[in-house]
Order: sequence, then structure tokens, then C-alpha cells
Amino acid sequence: MLSPKKVKWRKHQKGRMCGKANRGNTLFFGEFGLQATECGKITSKQLEASRVAMTRSVKRGGQIWIRVFPDKAITKKPAETRMGSGKGNVEEWAVVIKPGRILFEMSGIPKEEAFEALRLANHKLPIHCKPVDKVMEAHAIAQGKIKPRWKNWQVAPPTKAKPVAQAG
Repeated sequence: MLSPKKVKWRKHQKGRMCGKANRGNTLFFGEFGLQATECGKITSKQLEASRVAMTRSVKRGGQIWIRVFPDKAITKKPAETRMGSGKGNVEEWAVVIKPGRILFEMSGIPKEEAFEALRLANHKLPIHCKPVDKVMEAHAIAQGKIKPRWKNWQVAPPTKAKPVAQAG
């Protein structure tokens, strides 16, 4: 399971899960991806279960990228413990997910197989996600629903070919 090797602070505050994902909301490595549609926390165990389900579904074909890393410590106090006496011990690691974040990416397999594998991975997660591909992403960028990952990106209008002068 995924966990950081070294952290600056052992215990984190809870924080808030509001807003949309500004980063990590476009496909970068693969052709297909699993995009979150709601906010929540995903633990390292849930990420690993999703990865195993995807890998078994495609029979170890193609490539899979995990785009998130569980770097937030989740603490729990022991059962039947009185109030007070400080914060509990670190029990697991999680990642905070906002809507629009890409969790997994895949390439090297047909679209139907990829979407089926992403559907199986989605069933292992506590939040709702949707499968996306490069074509869906291009439509969303053109409509202004998401911002592209590069700064000077514009939808180029179709260019008219200039007539070539005949040398004569």
C-alpha cells in the first residue's frame, strides 16, 4: 500500500473538502482516465484495491498510472478511551479528492476494455467517479468546462489555405 517514506509533520488537521480540482484535472499520460465527480477521502487500501481490480480486468495488458498519492495522515483513538489525553495515533494514509480530479489513467487497450476496467475500479472507491477519454476532454476544454494544463492554449479556428501563385 502507498504511504510516504518521510513526513515533516506526523499528524494533520482535518481540513476542508470544498471547491473543484484546479490541478490534476486533465489526462496527461494515458488515453483513458477515471475522474472524480464528488469530494471525499480515499485511503491507500482503497487505492490498492482499485488498482488490483483494474490490472486483473485488463489481464496485465496496457499501462496504468496512479495520479494521486495518499499523503495525509488519518489518526484514530483506541476503542473505549476517555476524552482528552491528546490526539490519537496515525492509523492510515489518505488523499483528499475534489471534483474533477483524475485518479487513474490507462493506455494501450481498446476503449471498451478500458471503460470496463475503470468501472470495476470505481466500485472499490467510496466516491462516485466517471470514465473519461481524450475526446471527452477536448470537448470539455472547447466548451470552457475545464481549463487546459498549458497556459497559452486556445481553440484554433480552421485556417484557410492560401492559393499558391503559379510561376510562369
